Amino acid sequence: MLESLTQLLVSIDDFVWGVPLMVLILAGGIWLTLRARCLQVRRLPLALKWMVKNEEGGSGEVTSFAALCTALSATIGTGNIVGVATAIWEGGPGALFWMEVAAFFGMATKFSEGLLAVKYRTVDEKGHSLGGPFYYIEKGMGANWRWLAKLFAFFGVCVGLLGIGTFTQVNGIASAVQGFFDPDLTHMVNVPIINTEHSITIVVSSIILALCVAAVVIGGLKRIAQVSQIIVPFMAVIYLVFTVLLLICNISEIPAAIALIVKAAFAPKAVAGGAIGTMFIAMQKGVARGIFSNEAGLGSAPIAAAAAQTNEPVRQGLVSMTGTFIDTIVICTMTGLSIVLTGAWKVEGLEGVQITTYAFQNGLPFPAQLSSFVLMMCLVFFAFTTILGWDYYSERCLEYLSGGRMGAVKVYRWLYIAAVFIGPYMTVKAVWTIADIFNGLMALPNMIALFALSGVVAKEVKDFFESGKHLDKLPDRKGI
Repeated sequence: MLESLTQLLVSIDDFVWGVPLMVLILAGGIWLTLRARCLQVRRLPLALKWMVKNEEGGSGEVTSFAALCTALSATIGTGNIVGVATAIWEGGPGALFWMEVAAFFGMATKFSEGLLAVKYRTVDEKGHSLGGPFYYIEKGMGANWRWLAKLFAFFGVCVGLLGIGTFTQVNGIASAVQGFFDPDLTHMVNVPIINTEHSITIVVSSIILALCVAAVVIGGLKRIAQVSQIIVPFMAVIYLVFTVLLLICNISEIPAAIALIVKAAFAPKAVAGGAIGTMFIAMQKGVARGIFSNEAGLGSAPIAAAAAQTNEPVRQGLVSMTGTFIDTIVICTMTGLSIVLTGAWKVEGLEGVQITTYAFQNGLPFPAQLSSFVLMMCLVFFAFTTILGWDYYSERCLEYLSGGRMGAVKVYRWLYIAAVFIGPYMTVKAVWTIADIFNGLMALPNMIALFALSGVVAKEVKDFFESGKHLDKLPDRKGI
């Protein structure tokens, strides 16, 4: 029964992430890159500067940096550690190449999402900033497209509850914790609800995680932003330090690894002897996991961007764009290179976080236990903040669907916490397949809107830079 369900999910996933959707997302990124005049290259230094320099006098609930951290909290997670590993495991080293291609054009997509989120956001009577694809679809494309906005919001709730927000993150945490504390499954306990045996580390970690999530999400956006501003930069720096060290220790292997990645992107069979499959599979897994990680085109990040304290849509678009750069161009690239140069991707019997763990254990000049512990802690905190960020996203989607009824949102929070609790008991394959399906369904209405509003994006960019507003004329606060 379980095997049949898994096969059904795989079939749906293959259909959703078929050629049409991948072409739509990549073509959207290319089109927006052209409309914005390759802004992700020309204006990246300015974007990185504004990333840590908040605008004074802007309306919104949280600073631009806090909004970015909330968005990064939802993107820097298992996708960077587990998602990259599964992409390379299923699609070969070439999947990393296509992940980078999607991320490059995805920066223009993410810029456009952030810009439109601020331009079309609304503020309710309580000073509550509301924005995202459902608002720029409804207000930008017109009331006749409200059905598309509601469709996006519905899929957004599903992604949070059944996809990126809960199952994949918690499953990744549980796998990492079990792999470190009980790799041989010597301490087993029967779980009455599902009547199966699991490591006691899984049970304990699911309870602790559910309680921690409950303690934060009940406090709403400001508490989520406060926690994210502390955890995200701290853990990102630690993870980068260790991955950079791994690459330095194996620097002589990097050229061969890069050559293998490029070769496998176009000729996977020549690399793996047909075991990996076709170029389409490498592209499919790379693009799908890349979007899972950086969420460009998904429409999630603009929900956080809409709460930023800014009066300039273009400025917030640039800040939002840095999220994709940090998440995929920097962090995912380092993870992928670590996996390829250590050969972890072709070790039989490994899946998910085990692949990245193998890379850390065999690539770092430390005892295997220490390397495993560092990776486990990074994964735990990354995934925890992703859970928090996606609770916020899905709550906003539900708020739009329910017409602002907070009673429905409060009920949803408890369902979300329950999903966090049961997530560790899901199988890895099923979890990631479900996440991929809902990601694709959520991306579809958002990409339609981005194509429709690309003219608005182009005009805003032209007017902003021609007016000279980027020349440090906006008053800034003293820093972060």
